[in-house]
Amino acid sequence: MSNGKFYITTPIYYVNARPHIGHTYTTVVCDAIARRKRMLGIDTFFLTGTDEHGQKIERSANAAGCSPKKFVDEVSAEFRALWDRMGLSYDKFIRTTDEEHVRGVQAMFKLLQERGFIYKSKYRGQYCVYDELYVEVDTPGAPCPICGRVTETVEEENYFFKLSAMEEPLLKLYNSDPDFIRPETRRNEVISFVRGGLKDLSISRTTFKWGIPVPGDEAHVIYVWLDALCNYITALGFGNENTKLYDKFWPADVHMVGKEIVRFHCVYWPAFLIAAGLPLPKSIVAHGWLLFEESKMSKSRGNIVRTETILDVLGADPLRYFLMREIVFGQDGSFSFDALVQRFNSDLANGLGNLASRTLSMITRYFNGEVPYPSHAAAHTPADDAIAKIATRTIEEFGTAFDQFQFSKALETAWGLVAAVDKYIVENEPWALSEKTDEQSRSRLATVLYTSAEALRIVTALAHPIIPDSTARIWSQLGLGNIKEFKLNEIKWGQLHLGTRLGKVEAVFPRADKTTIERMQQMEQERTAAPVVEENPQTPSSTATPAPSTAGDNVPAAVASTEVSPSPYTPLAPQITIDDFSKIDLRVAIIKTAEKVKGADKLLRLEVDLGFEVRQIVAGIALAYDPEKLIGRKVVIVANLAPRKLRGLESNGMIVAASLEGGVPVLAGFHEDVPIGSRLK
Repeated sequence: MSNGKFYITTPIYYVNARPHIGHTYTTVVCDAIARRKRMLGIDTFFLTGTDEHGQKIERSANAAGCSPKKFVDEVSAEFRALWDRMGLSYDKFIRTTDEEHVRGVQAMFKLLQERGFIYKSKYRGQYCVYDELYVEVDTPGAPCPICGRVTETVEEENYFFKLSAMEEPLLKLYNSDPDFIRPETRRNEVISFVRGGLKDLSISRTTFKWGIPVPGDEAHVIYVWLDALCNYITALGFGNENTKLYDKFWPADVHMVGKEIVRFHCVYWPAFLIAAGLPLPKSIVAHGWLLFEESKMSKSRGNIVRTETILDVLGADPLRYFLMREIVFGQDGSFSFDALVQRFNSDLANGLGNLASRTLSMITRYFNGEVPYPSHAAAHTPADDAIAKIATRTIEEFGTAFDQFQFSKALETAWGLVAAVDKYIVENEPWALSEKTDEQSRSRLATVLYTSAEALRIVTALAHPIIPDSTARIWSQLGLGNIKEFKLNEIKWGQLHLGTRLGKVEAVFPRADKTTIERMQQMEQERTAAPVVEENPQTPSSTATPAPSTAGDNVPAAVASTEVSPSPYTPLAPQITIDDFSKIDLRVAIIKTAEKVKGADKLLRLEVDLGFEVRQIVAGIALAYDPEKLIGRKVVIVANLAPRKLRGLESNGMIVAASLEGGVPVLAGFHEDVPIGSRLK
């Protein structure tokens, strides 16, 4: 049964350039919201598409030596192909060259005309081709106050919309509905702009032909913003014969936009709707810019990052997670390949992926792949109840934060549960319990693994709208079928059925190795060097120099080479740059578990706590340290080293140690009390 309706839109993307990661950010956010609404049983319609008219397009097509139609067909197809490759769950992809859109825009124009809000007049002034907008500047050719580009002097006969008559209705709207524009900073900007006075808006052009003809006066084409903004209703059938979708879903619940187009959506669009006597959208939500290493992405800077690069190397889910976890929604956010890979390894590979792998592997190994039944009452402890309480609280806090567009906070809450379960597993040592044969130990083992699996199920369900492909795989490994059929509005602790047969357990997030960043940078260089139909060529992004190989790359502890040298000191390694050093993530950790590895005299299996996660490391220090004396000791680890297998055990990092004569390791440490998780610089 449906719990109501929900309609969400992205802005439609202008096709004078091909899609990049900034477009992806907006669309992924809308996709995640739409997926969660559907899981909550809400009838949801998700719209995206492309804006294809205007003088910019006409000029770009001429520069490319093709017709405007051919130009927009090619670029629009790239947007749609990218969204399809990412598996985005949009319900409709609208193009402003669609016939139904053309009819709808002309119907809107005639409605505004009939209601007395459109008149014809002459205009002379400065026009910004880039922003498709007349602007007020002091001298001809002066820079556009919005984008800084040179303006052109234009004199022509236009149709005008009586925007000046909308000042009072708009201010009344903003004051009566504080949530109409979010966040508060954007709302204040809009109110200030409107209070400064509104002038009538030109809504037609005669200086170019690539647009929708004005009905009854085809020498004019309709101004691109009236054209484009109407997509939100024409996509639902407004102005056409079949208006079932319009009747059902309009008004929109959320228009998601970037902050640079707030004025058009929060002033012009509601003004058009008020004048036409049509319902207003419920909310317009503006996000910040996605910066590339602290600079705004743009063609002129040559720092545009293409989504395809990340998809080719890491896939869609790591990018989706990064965009929604790393960036505080509403604020400007920074993207870099380094940050992407670090977040992937820490949160996905070592976090959710590791929890799924270790929990489900132990159920497979110790209980023949069936969710165990904790049958012995004495096997229950307060620690089990604590995890259940954290999980219940996580469900509530995640939903509240997500619905308030606090996506980063929501994911932080969910991964707090992941960290709590990791700690719970380390403290309860299911691998040790498995070696005991008494009934109580067996029941305790079952309780620990059931508790861990149930917490994993809850995190997986909550995270599904953000990382749909990966969570679907974990859900299947849990033996739970199709996650799309799960009713998120009914989620609670204890729904994992005892005896559920697990699916095949496989790693979902293999760690990204040290070449991942370089591969993505190289791919960006190659894509940048290829011919593109953009106004400004991109310059290649810098490629980091690969760090030199060291002896420590292949041993469990950072022990220097033991080759004989005439000098009593090991020779220095080749020089590296500060960029090379910055790639090494050294962290303070505390040893929680230490035990010898069977059949390996020199190896210890350690469980180390980084504060935000617990991981296993196999270190070659057994001849120098007794396992029991290492518990509680703070050490330094190389936290971003690719995992490797030693004696069948995966080692997720490397303990830092000096090497004395004879290769005896001495662990690095501190005199001061340093918090775990601290990074060494």
